[in-house]
Amino acid sequence: MESTYEPDRKRKKRRPPPPLSSQYLHDEARRYLNRYTPSVSQLRRVLMRRVDKCVRFHGGEREEGIQLVDELLDKLERAGVIDDSSFAQAWAVSLNRRGIPARGIRARLRQKGVPAAVVEDALCALDEVMGRDAELLRACAYARRRRLGPCRRDAAQREARAKKDLAAMARAGFPYDIARRVIFTEDFDALVEAAENGWARL
Repeated sequence: MESTYEPDRKRKKRRPPPPLSSQYLHDEARRYLNRYTPSVSQLRRVLMRRVDKCVRFHGGEREEGIQLVDELLDKLERAGVIDDSSFAQAWAVSLNRRGIPARGIRARLRQKGVPAAVVEDALCALDEVMGRDAELLRACAYARRRRLGPCRRDAAQREARAKKDLAAMARAGFPYDIARRVIFTEDFDALVEAAENGWARL
């Protein structure tokens, strides 16, 4: 028996976008914000893709879309719906828990379009809470998550893998002195406790 399956008929045809308007962009922004918590720059990129699609399909001026997007973003910022400061602080806390170094946190937030000054404010606020040994605590969290150095399951492998573990910490972005202190510590739990209490002077 011949198959009646016809791939072309099964494909869903993509609906063309409606003509560009402030209401269309508002609806698209609301739809996106219901699923994600973006930075201002991320939402701008999403909306500009919608603008470009409308212009390609219906024609018109891209500059008009840019103006509409700017007006909408300004409105959303003033209403507190999107806020780079809150976004940066939330991401900084999340990345910090994973043991991402300050250098890595900066890079990731900048990739998301967060202004440099806002990134630095978020890091300062985070380090103020964590104390002067914040970077050491992040290094300890990274070693624990990646099972490096003193966190290796097989203690016998610790010495043999020490140089590779040290290199892994360096690639992650940790300063050499901090990475070395974590990898070669004799008492990992004591080092973490000292860092949490601000006693771990380098």
